[in-house]
Amino acid sequence: MANRITDPIGRLMGLRYKSHPWHGVDVGKNAPDFLTCFIEMVATDTVKYEVDKSSGYLKIDRPQKYSNVLPAMYGFIPQTLCHKKVADLAMEKTGRSGIVGDYDPLDICVLTEKSISHGNILVDAIPIGGFRLIDQNQADDKIIAVLKDDALYGALTDIAECPAPVILRLKHYFLTYKDLPKTQLEVEITHTYNATEAKEVIRRAMDDYRIKFEDLDTLLTDVEV
Repeated sequence: MANRITDPIGRLMGLRYKSHPWHGVDVGKNAPDFLTCFIEMVATDTVKYEVDKSSGYLKIDRPQKYSNVLPAMYGFIPQTLCHKKVADLAMEKTGRSGIVGDYDPLDICVLTEKSISHGNILVDAIPIGGFRLIDQNQADDKIIAVLKDDALYGALTDIAECPAPVILRLKHYFLTYKDLPKTQLEVEITHTYNATEAKEVIRRAMDDYRIKFEDLDTLLTDVEV
């Protein structure tokens, strides 16, 4: 769902209001091969930021209690949703039943050699793989990507080409960052998958979004100015 959403809003609002990063940013005409992503957090952040889904503004979710940091930029892919189609793939790949989507946009980690000073930015990224993360029986996939034209990571085309310690650090972060007691911890990474499967997850998340928000698309397309 591309500029059919953003164009009517732009005509109504002009340049006085920024687009909602989930609904108003175009993921890109070449998705899922090349993506426009919204970055919420960078590696130097000591608190967890996330977008407020109602307003589109960045908010503090919680401080990081310990010193573990995310070794990548972290955010989500606009106009995606982890719902039925994403959950169906997770059940197919894990052989489990009862998995549902977490009803959030699809998360993405973007690797770069550069020190990016803050989030709340858009970046161009190329998916190279991902983690199938199951959080309390919810599909919460993490797409792994590289920053377009990055000097160190930009030439990677698949997660198998990525240094193993980088992947281990990413896994460790997602398995520990919530800081839950071990008796309550129900988070696991069942698979690390390649670029082909990552793109299938993205396609499904884009489809889930279109199905959920098809009425919004029609409403905004019909706006007269």
